[in-house]
Amino acid sequence: MNSKSLIDQLLKAGTGMMQGGGKTVGGMQVKDMLVGAGGGAAATAALGMLLGNKRHKKMGGKVLTYGGLAALGVLAYKAYGNWQQQQGNIANSGTPQTVDRLPEPLVEQHSQAILRALIGAAKADGHIDAKERQLIDGEIAKLTDDPQLQRWFDQEMNKPLDPLEIAGYATTPELAAEMFLASVLVVDEESFMERSYLQELAKQLRLDPALEQELRVQVEQAKKTAA
Repeated sequence: MNSKSLIDQLLKAGTGMMQGGGKTVGGMQVKDMLVGAGGGAAATAALGMLLGNKRHKKMGGKVLTYGGLAALGVLAYKAYGNWQQQQGNIANSGTPQTVDRLPEPLVEQHSQAILRALIGAAKADGHIDAKERQLIDGEIAKLTDDPQLQRWFDQEMNKPLDPLEIAGYATTPELAAEMFLASVLVVDEESFMERSYLQELAKQLRLDPALEQELRVQVEQAKKTAA
């Protein structure tokens, strides 16, 4: 199973969908299914399209040039490094081992956890209906022909939303930061349900408030880049 490949395909698909906002898929306008809560990463477009969020903001910008999963890793690396410097512990902790800097055997572990976080965040509004789910399943089938990965994705989609369960996959502080960052990029914090989910996820990930703030700063900077 290759979660990294699926995430990269999601991001690639999202970028293409942004460029074709008037396209109709499954009887729905792409532009009506894109989300712009984070506004700074292709993840928002892909997950907005594939996982049912309905708000739309224009996206793009230099952040997309990082490409695929590495975009999330780069933002998390900046945030985590800034936080380390603020805490004065960078000498003891070393260079942050975010997904863009990991050896290949560890990338899949991070990728799968990040994908779980993305799925959870996209389900946080509680409004994925049957039509949207059919669309999701069809798009995932186009992006991967791996039956094991398709079954895994289906199982994750069918699970009750549980921030504690999702946070349990954060095996390192850097991975916790990546999972939270990915979630911030997808949720719409104007929604009470989504904002509450994000707050609970941060609690369960045991994020230092200063690190959480740094992650949000990176999101805001990405939004400005994309403007």
